Amino acid sequence: MNFEHTEDRRMLADSLNRFIAEQYAFDKRDRIARSAQGFSTEIWQQFAELGVIGALFSEADGGFGGAGFDVAVVFESLGRGLVVEPLLGAVMAGEAISAAGDDAQKAQLADIIGGTTIAAFAHDEPDAHYELARVQTRAERSGNGWVLQGAKAVVPQGEQADLFVVSARSSGAADSEAGISLFLVPAKTPGLSVRGCPAIDGGRVAELTLDGVTLGADALLGAEGQGHTTLERAIGRGVLALCAESLGAMEAAKTATLDYLRTRKQFGTLIGSFQALQHRMADLLLEIEQARSAVINAAAAIDADRLTRERALSAAKFSIGRIGTLVAEESIQMHGGIGMTWELPLAHYAKRLVMIDHQLGDEDHHLQRYIALGKQVAA
Repeated sequence: MNFEHTEDRRMLADSLNRFIAEQYAFDKRDRIARSAQGFSTEIWQQFAELGVIGALFSEADGGFGGAGFDVAVVFESLGRGLVVEPLLGAVMAGEAISAAGDDAQKAQLADIIGGTTIAAFAHDEPDAHYELARVQTRAERSGNGWVLQGAKAVVPQGEQADLFVVSARSSGAADSEAGISLFLVPAKTPGLSVRGCPAIDGGRVAELTLDGVTLGADALLGAEGQGHTTLERAIGRGVLALCAESLGAMEAAKTATLDYLRTRKQFGTLIGSFQALQHRMADLLLEIEQARSAVINAAAAIDADRLTRERALSAAKFSIGRIGTLVAEESIQMHGGIGMTWELPLAHYAKRLVMIDHQLGDEDHHLQRYIALGKQVAA
């Protein structure tokens, strides 16, 4: 199988990498990430104009990409630049709307692609422990509509979102796959409160409280109680995006570490000439190539049957979690004390690599999930 990118994807990667290098230098990124808003509206609009958001959506949805490798190309570039703009929310919320929405709901994709609507995916809950089906937020019928009651945690860029895709349980036990429904909730809906805080790796996250949020019948995304399949697809796209982002961050950390080994002298000798450091760096390069293979495998499987897709995604997330942490630790170690300083970009890459492991399921969670899915294949 040929895994080389198409000419269009290579052009997209080149233009996006060039834009980030020229317009998203580390000092500017640091100011954006620590700002009260948590991202730059100006940069977000420029991403829309460059077609970066559109590359995440299929032509049927108004974009010009949408395949697994399109998502991987975009997010690898974002990882290289530590970009904090809310593209992850666009990927997951957009996939849910595309997969389950009616024509009126899908019409909102145009505004997401155009950058005028910021969408966020609100599924995680305080006690969910990464379990996809564990949803305690309740959705009860009220006349022709719905009333939502519950809470969602760690929603990236939730404060600035215009539209949320929210999971809620309309029937069944708290950990049952059956009975989960998805809803489109505008940010200004009465009863919805959003409390934000800075994230350790830059940008902002938010907690959502839904206290008697009243929605019309048109807010239901897909069939009542049948949202688990859509939820799995949307989060699967998010997992692929995070894996590719981590790969980009690994590449940046690797490059910075190699440059340091080639220029830093100790006792009058370049430390890159020390055999012990050469061996550690060679091991790291091999691990990063293994991570790249895992991302390629996940991108190729994103539109395959469910078990093939989910096993590839969990395998990639497990690999990325383990290797990303290793890259963060080794890069810091080979830099020495300077590697921990705030002013050096490497420390921020290390934080992001570690935190990606904890988004949408850490390596332990995905290893167990991979094993469980393998048993289903065997059966």
